[in-house]
Amino acid sequence: MRWLCFWQPPCVRRRVIVNLQHDSTEAFEGVLWSYRGGWLTLRDVSGLKAGQAPAKIPGDLVIHRSNVAFTQVLP
Repeated sequence: MRWLCFWQPPCVRRRVIVNLQHDSTEAFEGVLWSYRGGWLTLRDVSGLKAGQAPAKIPGDLVIHRSNVAFTQVLP
């Protein structure tokens, strides 16, 4: 039997779109790299804004779950 030392959501290491609570016209698309202590870390991130082309964001993006309205897992 295999023991897991921590729990991780099934969408970790998958491409997701994170929609923010404060602005329904703004979101981020990237790979959900980790989820620890209420913080989501995204890599290979693009900023999405209604009516504009996606903007590449250098580095990692860290978002607290209290700022997230919902997360979409891409196929």
